Amino acid sequence: MANLKEIRNRITSVGSTMQITSAMKMVSAAKLKKAQDAITAMRPYADKLTELLQSVSASLEGESGSVFAEQREVKNVLVVSITSNRGLCGAFNTNVIKESSRLANETYADKNVSFMTIGKKGHDILGKKFYVIHNNNSVFDDLTYENVSEITRRLMDIYSEGTYDKIVLVYNHFRNAATQVVKTENFLPIQPVALEDSVSSSADYIFEPNKVEIVETLIPKSLKTQLYKSIRDSFASEHGARMTAMHKATDNAGELRSELKLTYNKARQAAITNEILEIVGGAEALNN
Repeated sequence: MANLKEIRNRITSVGSTMQITSAMKMVSAAKLKKAQDAITAMRPYADKLTELLQSVSASLEGESGSVFAEQREVKNVLVVSITSNRGLCGAFNTNVIKESSRLANETYADKNVSFMTIGKKGHDILGKKFYVIHNNNSVFDDLTYENVSEITRRLMDIYSEGTYDKIVLVYNHFRNAATQVVKTENFLPIQPVALEDSVSSSADYIFEPNKVEIVETLIPKSLKTQLYKSIRDSFASEHGARMTAMHKATDNAGELRSELKLTYNKARQAAITNEILEIVGGAEALNN
């Protein structure tokens, strides 16, 4: 059994760790509220914009000359992996990295797969195994629509140049503070809905000046909104995952501290008992 000083040091160390994890939990809880409000408010707009674009694109029947709606033979695939810059958030980053690796090794095993990473943690791991064309860490320093638009424009440029035939996003979808689901989402080319599904919905729209021009205008805006929504989703998921992880860490630290205190009290009691026995034994020896 460890001596009393070692146990006291461990109790102090666990207590300090407990204070840190508790503080991190509160910070993430405060940031989560703002991030959750942002993604909750944005989702209906982003989903409706994507639905509108897909519906109109499907009804064009080949009229559109947009390169972003062109369906090519898939030879080169770009996976955009969205993680975080910091750890201590449970399996948040690990799940995205695993899914990204699975896409490269299984789903697109017969294709040339490259990566673009958003977040330091994903780049650190994926960069050792795969070819990463670009890493975007600074976007989380100032997460705005304008900054994300720069990344979108880069993706649109490399796709229009024919460097890649397909671009997919991998990120954590935010459900609640305790639940984040890894989601794989097609980014380019734009996937139109089935024509029969779009006919009924297109009947409700009056197009001015015409469908082609509307689609050409909607595509950049829709892609920018889609990527911004995905990063926002991941951002809210990160704080939810970190808050949950730090809550569990704080509880575990509390349990460990209680066990150490019990061990300390037992050791102290044993030490006192031994001292009493020694005193009594010494007194009896003197009497004899």
